[in-house]
Amino acid sequence: MIQILFVSLGCDKNLVDSEVMLGLLQEKGYSITNEEKEADVAVINTCCFIHDAKEESIESIIEMGRLKQTGKLKALVITGCLAERYKEEIRNELPEVDAVLGTTSTESIVEAVEEVLSGKRYEHFEDIHYLPPSHEKRVITSGTHMGYLKIAEGCDKRCTYCIIPKVRGRFRSIPMEDLIAQTRYLVSCGISEVCLVAQETTLYGMDIYGEKKLPELLAKLSEIEDLKWIRLLYCYPEEITEELIAEIRDNPKVCHYIDMPLQHCENTILRRMGRRTTKEDITKTITHIREEIPDIAIRTSLIAGFPGETEADHEALLSFINEMEFNRLGVFTYSPEENTPAAGFEDQVPEAVRERWRDEIMALQQEVSYDFNSAMVGKTLEVIVEGYLYKEQMYMCRTYMDAPDIDGYIFVASDEELLSGDYIHVTVTDFNEYDLIGVKAERIL
Repeated sequence: MIQILFVSLGCDKNLVDSEVMLGLLQEKGYSITNEEKEADVAVINTCCFIHDAKEESIESIIEMGRLKQTGKLKALVITGCLAERYKEEIRNELPEVDAVLGTTSTESIVEAVEEVLSGKRYEHFEDIHYLPPSHEKRVITSGTHMGYLKIAEGCDKRCTYCIIPKVRGRFRSIPMEDLIAQTRYLVSCGISEVCLVAQETTLYGMDIYGEKKLPELLAKLSEIEDLKWIRLLYCYPEEITEELIAEIRDNPKVCHYIDMPLQHCENTILRRMGRRTTKEDITKTITHIREEIPDIAIRTSLIAGFPGETEADHEALLSFINEMEFNRLGVFTYSPEENTPAAGFEDQVPEAVRERWRDEIMALQQEVSYDFNSAMVGKTLEVIVEGYLYKEQMYMCRTYMDAPDIDGYIFVASDEELLSGDYIHVTVTDFNEYDLIGVKAERIL
């Protein structure tokens, strides 16, 4: 039987594409392997969002290319953002690659594998604004009871630092009935938590229904039996509506958690970034959400060292972080991406300064997170069990405040055996900068 090795790089939206392609291959009788030495064909679903992601993708291609010379591997297929963005370079400079598929060509994965196994080269690129039909059956790769639900493709925002619209196309919502069917399938596979993802989830439905339909989608998904948690990622602050806030507040299945990528707070930087909001509006939105949902956990992401940013802008950002007290925060150093407006801006910030600012932001966030976690001691929370750490003899769990892979954990001691995917109640007894420690509770206090 032909063995396929699949490497998925980059974001959770890319992971959904990988799982769909794995499902298509499995339906055709191909076997999936995690062992490089066993693979007949390797597929790399690439990323090129920032420089580091691009380098990782290229290194993975080169590494797999070597396997064609030294091992069993017969063919190498490249898909995803790097393939879409650099198709000419891959064609001309990477002879070890046998097939290249664009970001909207996931349906062609089976044909690509069949062609390369017959010794042919293969390429397929649909229009980047094409929306492939939905496929319910996916190979769930998260290894947990959580799955990602991609509710839209592409983006219309055109931030000056971002290449996504050029490789992923314009914003296209996936029809609601398809998303409900996909979620039912995920739940049938044992998934109890779905994380809604897109370049921007808050605009869901505008293109096909003429209005924002995210609150309605949340309501309909919550009707699915055995779906326990629904988590929202990538909500732009200027698109958050009263209806969405109310749905998060009132729907018991929607986690009181929101990922709100801000990138900066200073209006001069926001304008240069092409962002469509202001510091005043961001502050008003966050304040209002917390008034309506007092236990909301807000995550944000920031960029350090955007062109033209000054020490004064950076200090203002630190003050903003201190004032807003984000529950979760990530920061990237600015990465100048070719063919984006920001890459041509004057006043590029030196890399050393970018890195120093990033480190200062994270040092401050550690303090904020430490204070927040200290206030959690004594509280009882519902958590999902992720696994068991034999060395520490503790269970690794997540609260509603913790998105998979990016946020922290709560480590739980329990005399009784717990299973991954269980939902239990835990009383917090201790903490550190990013994680909580607790014991299994018999009841909610």
